[in-house]
Amino acid sequence: MVTTDHQDCAVIAPTGAPPGLLEEFWRYDRALLADDRATLDELFPPGPHTPHEDGRGLLAGHEATAGAGAARDRVRRVVELHIRPLGADTALLMAHTRDGDTHGLRTQVWQRGAAGRWLIAAAHVTVPTSPSPTVAPATTVPFDRTVWRAVGDPLVAARSSGPLHGLGIAVKDMFAVAGQPIGAGVAAWLAEQRPQTETAPALAELLQAGAHVVGIARTDEFAYSMTGANTHYGTPPNPAAPDRVSGGSTSGPASAVALAQAAVGLGTDTAGSIRIPASYQGLVGLRSTHGMIDREGVLPLARSFDAVGWVTRDVATSLAIARVLLGAPDGAGAPADRTLRLPTVEAMAAPEVVEAFSATVGRAAAAGLLPPVHIVDLPHEQLERWSTAFRTVQGWEAWQAHGSWLSTHPDALGPEVADRFAQASRVTEDEAAQALAVAAEAAGRLTEWLSGAVLAIPTAPGPAPSRTAPAQQIEAVRAATFRMTCLAGLAGAPAVSLPLLRSADGLPVGLCLVGAPGSDLDLLTLAAALEPTA
Repeated sequence: MVTTDHQDCAVIAPTGAPPGLLEEFWRYDRALLADDRATLDELFPPGPHTPHEDGRGLLAGHEATAGAGAARDRVRRVVELHIRPLGADTALLMAHTRDGDTHGLRTQVWQRGAAGRWLIAAAHVTVPTSPSPTVAPATTVPFDRTVWRAVGDPLVAARSSGPLHGLGIAVKDMFAVAGQPIGAGVAAWLAEQRPQTETAPALAELLQAGAHVVGIARTDEFAYSMTGANTHYGTPPNPAAPDRVSGGSTSGPASAVALAQAAVGLGTDTAGSIRIPASYQGLVGLRSTHGMIDREGVLPLARSFDAVGWVTRDVATSLAIARVLLGAPDGAGAPADRTLRLPTVEAMAAPEVVEAFSATVGRAAAAGLLPPVHIVDLPHEQLERWSTAFRTVQGWEAWQAHGSWLSTHPDALGPEVADRFAQASRVTEDEAAQALAVAAEAAGRLTEWLSGAVLAIPTAPGPAPSRTAPAQQIEAVRAATFRMTCLAGLAGAPAVSLPLLRSADGLPVGLCLVGAPGSDLDLLTLAAALEPTA
């Protein structure tokens, strides 16, 4: 008979463990050690879709997953257990295990069903590692090809022991990493690329400050999508909603952070590529002021709107990154004296999201965490004109960046992104010039509004769409989302998505704060005050 002692296990649950979850986890652990297949069978939900990955392959279905851990790990013990609630009935658990000098990691998403029982909805077992030099170093991080293109232990070491010491970064596959090619989420593109000789300056600054690179993480094809789905590599998991998309295009980095495989997901945001995965996965996502962080060594999509950004699990980590990359920008420091609301933009969101958003903003303003609310009138026709101009400029610049290569590789992209580039290829120079003029007009108006103010809007119309949603529904969500996210891009403004809202079924939706250009640090300071209300 195998026994286990939980007294030596450190349980780390900053917001507390949901009732009953710890008891069920230890029940699972005892059953695993004892090869108690009957109990293991009870702890995985029935059906053909429950996923389990153990480093040797992906298993799906109740029968395969329930027996996946049986007859293994007989002598190991859990030494550290991290618990992160993802909703009222969902939680992420990461159990660090040890057997002598050998270490392992179990990552699980638990969900409470209608009967009130906690069940394991998804599981990943890291291949155990030991200090022996014969063990491949990359095995310290689970290799899920939907999340990662390359991982290491670390992939790139820190250059100093600075203020970011110990922070692991998942780098979007749009950044130059010395010794690695840029893959851009496109298999045919990757096959033709040479390893980079220099690391992108933005990433190099983080390495100099003590951070290290865990790995290079997936992106939507050429970063020209919002869903996270990739024809070549699949859709990264969304731990906050396992049956829904991850969001993109900074998809892999966001999933790596949500899975606690990295502390920071470094990426880009053109029309929401940081903010949308943050919203869908219950994370903090910052789009920085356009042009304030060096984009050299970052593959472009639309230069007029591309901005470096990052995803984290909390505001404090986001602030630490911002202090390294942004310092104290000139003109920053004046606090906002009003919170702007745009009912026209809010109308793009589902009614339940608008209700939750209004209540959250109202409470924050009443408590003095946000300045007083002011309503701004933005006619629907104006919003349409602005968003159309953004889309036209984005398409024009995307085709200028990648059209030559795509013209000689017509079958390189999946249908959704291929169609988007096909539309981009038809934008004329005159149309682009007219759209740039409208975008400049929008930037002027938005910058005027944001002077001394912060704009509050829902990050997205609702929670992440289902992985099996029809294309028409996905496109409708994308169109509504685009009208909401394009405002920060048009203004060249910083924007932070905070996990402050929930849908009617408990899924995360972000609340986005947009600040004046250059106010990134002030915006994050304001966000930090709101974070405890999540």
